[in-house]
Amino acid sequence: MDENRFPSTGLVRLSQILAPCGPIPVSKSTWWQGVKDGRFPQPQKLGPRTTVWRVDDIRALFEGQADG
Repeated sequence: MDENRFPSTGLVRLSQILAPCGPIPVSKSTWWQGVKDGRFPQPQKLGPRTTVWRVDDIRALFEGQADG
């Protein structure tokens, strides 16, 4: 993944997290099941149709996968 394309701080939407634009190569359904199971970080709701994740949580997830 190109480190310069993913933000270093802030909040990101699901489209920025999942491949091909983001660093996590899973489908939406797999992602949401992982959130439910606790494998992926919990989201924050900004509004009734706006869900985001903290960049720090997502970076920890994909940098941990690269290390392990």
